Amino acid sequence: MSCNYVAPSTRDLMCNAFAGASAGIIAATFVCPLDVIKTRLQVHGLANLPPSSSRGGIIISSLQQIVKNEGFRGMYRGLAPTILALLPNWAVYFTVYDGLKGILQTYADSNNQLSIGANIVAACGAGAATATVTNPLWVVKTRLQTQTMRPGVVPYKSIFSALKRINREEGIQGLYSGLLPSLVGVSHVSIQFPAYERIKMYLAEKDKTTVDKLSAGNVAIASSLSKILASTITYPHEVIRSRLQEQGQARDSPKKYKGVIDCIRKVLHEEGIAGFYRGCATNLLRTTPAAVITFTSYEIIHRFLLEVFAPEGKVY
Repeated sequence: MSCNYVAPSTRDLMCNAFAGASAGIIAATFVCPLDVIKTRLQVHGLANLPPSSSRGGIIISSLQQIVKNEGFRGMYRGLAPTILALLPNWAVYFTVYDGLKGILQTYADSNNQLSIGANIVAACGAGAATATVTNPLWVVKTRLQTQTMRPGVVPYKSIFSALKRINREEGIQGLYSGLLPSLVGVSHVSIQFPAYERIKMYLAEKDKTTVDKLSAGNVAIASSLSKILASTITYPHEVIRSRLQEQGQARDSPKKYKGVIDCIRKVLHEEGIAGFYRGCATNLLRTTPAAVITFTSYEIIHRFLLEVFAPEGKVY
C-alpha cells in the first residue's frame, strides 16, 4: 500500500459496508439469547432470578426462566432492532475505520503498519460516528429486551412504534438516552481495534505471511483476544448505558437516575464495584464468539467481494 492517501472508491466503500453489515447480522443472531440475559442483568441485577441460582448457573437459570415465562421468542427479544441497528452500525464503522486508516497512512512505518496512536484515532472516529447514528435503535433494543420485567408499563408493539412512542413521549432526549456513556464506550474500540491489528501483525510475522492473507483461525485468535481485553477493561460503561436507556426520559415516569454521574454514584453506593460488572461473564460469553464471528466473517466476505469486483491485476 502506498503511503500517499488515495480516497476509497465507491466499490471499496460498498464492499466494506456489505461485508461489515453481513458479519454483524450473522454474529448478532447467533448470540442474541446471551445478549438478552446480559442486558437484563445489567439493568435489574439478580433480583428476578430464583434465590437458589448459583453464580455458575445464572445463565442457565436465566434461559430457563425466559423460556418458561416468555417462550422461545423471549430469547430473541430485541433481535430485530439489533439487526436494524447493525446494518448501519458495522457498515458505517468498517467504512469510516478503513477510510480514516487510509487518511492516516502517512503515519505508517517502513512496513506500512500504522502506529498505535493512528489506529486509536481511526477506531475512536469510527466508534463515535456509529454510536451517534445508531443510538435510537439501541435504546429500542434495550427497552424491548427489558419491558416484560417492568410491570404496569404499556409494552411496545414493534420497532417503529417504539421509536414513535419514545419520540412522542420523551422527545429527542429519549431517543438519545445513554449516548454519553456510549461515546465514552468508544474507548472500547480504541483498545480492541489497535490490539486486533497488532495481534494480526504478530501472527502474520510468526507465520511468515502478510496480514491480508492470515488464515481464518488466526483472525479468530486475534479477534477473540482483543475483544476479551477491551470488554473487561471498559465493561462498566455498558451497565451505566443500559440503565439510562431502560429508565427513559418521559416526564411522568419515575427516574431512579438523574444522569450519568448520579447513576455511577448510586450503583457504587448500593451495589459496590460488583454492580459495574453485572452480566460481565455473560457478556464475555456473548461478545467473544460474536467478535470471532464478526471479524472472521468480515475478512472472508470482504476478500471474496474484492476478488469478485476488483479489476484484474488491481491490488487492494
